[in-house]
Amino acid sequence: MTKSELIEELSYLNGMLSKKESELVVNTLLESIRDALVEGDRVEIRGFGSFTVRIREAREARNPKSGEVVAIPAKKTAFFKTGKQLRERVDKGKKAI
Repeated sequence: MTKSELIEELSYLNGMLSKKESELVVNTLLESIRDALVEGDRVEIRGFGSFTVRIREAREARNPKSGEVVAIPAKKTAFFKTGKQLRERVDKGKKAI
């Protein structure tokens, strides 16, 4: 599902929201999650999962073409861990009503 499909679905399921309002809701949610992660905070949505920032240590790797050793610097990356309810629902393959 893409962001635009999510906006369409939200607008369709909630007849009180226009597509413009649905887009505002989705953008606000995603921006809030992004801003919290940039600040180094953890975002937990019960039943869905949690977003955290993890630090990947600096390391050395090889260029597969030349075989040359390349230094890869440390960096921060976003990480998502699914919640128990989401894992169970995906495992069963049933759509929520």
